[in-house]
Amino acid sequence: MKKVLAIVAIFTLCVCAHAETIVLRTGARVRGTIVFQNEEVVIVRDANGARFQYPRAEVEQIVADTNAEEEEVAVEDEQPEMGTKKAQIILELGGGPTYVPNMTNGGAFSVDLLVGSHHIGDRHIFVGGGLGYHGAFTDNKFNFLPIQVALRMPFMEAKHAPTFGASLGYGIALSKNYLGGIYAGIDFGYRYQINPKTALTLSVFVQFQQAKVEQSVIVGENEFGDKIGVNFLTPGAKFALYF
Repeated sequence: MKKVLAIVAIFTLCVCAHAETIVLRTGARVRGTIVFQNEEVVIVRDANGARFQYPRAEVEQIVADTNAEEEEVAVEDEQPEMGTKKAQIILELGGGPTYVPNMTNGGAFSVDLLVGSHHIGDRHIFVGGGLGYHGAFTDNKFNFLPIQVALRMPFMEAKHAPTFGASLGYGIALSKNYLGGIYAGIDFGYRYQINPKTALTLSVFVQFQQAKVEQSVIVGENEFGDKIGVNFLTPGAKFALYF
């Protein structure tokens, strides 16, 4: 009976120690034993007993290791390769109505190109900056070139996740008839993670743009031109591509 139990124990240990190769979307291959996995994460233990965690979206496939003599790939050696792919570009397109005190309300559109980091720690958090082109149509046409810093982040690490974004900068006026000012924006939406670097988002936003607009003031029989401060407030929706 003891011999039977010993054989069963040895067989169990061999099955549990069966190694697998984790193929990441970056092309890196990690050899080890999977100790836990679900729809969001895969946890691997290497030959030294160290554990490493990967978001499920970064795992291309899991292959059973049938060659026990295959040279083991150290997990530490794969980290620099992953780190070289942390830069990201975001292209955002948006539009909606714009509201300006003492002016006829109209519409607005926005195009922004942002460049920054892909990850902070083990999260898909974007921090960077860039340029935009924003137009507002009220009594007149106003165009701004916002120079901005931006934050974009999902609330959780999953293929489908709610997301948050914020931007702050200065909108440069593209005409001598008005001046630019502070630009700020905030948005909430839905994010679909296609692969570790590529994602799509659809969100609602509110943008704020300061400006000084030239107006004519009549004093007695004389007409004077002066620039008065106005604020453009634009709620709307936007689409973004992360690549």
